[in-house]
Amino acid sequence: MNVAHLLGSFIFGVIGFAVFIYGKKQSSFKALVIGLILMVYPYLIANTIAVYAIGAALVLAFFIIPGSS
Repeated sequence: MNVAHLLGSFIFGVIGFAVFIYGKKQSSFKALVIGLILMVYPYLIANTIAVYAIGAALVLAFFIIPGSS
């Protein structure tokens, strides 16, 4: 693990925590799932570029995929 991987894991973990709390308060299943995945996936991925690519895709998915309103 290098510094870039740790930084990416921290950044996407914090974003995931915020999205998870948002989903919990708004009762949004989409936000709960995306937030949970954002918090967990960096522990499973060893490639730094993959961590950033997957994290960016999940953050975009949170804003693009319509949720139940």
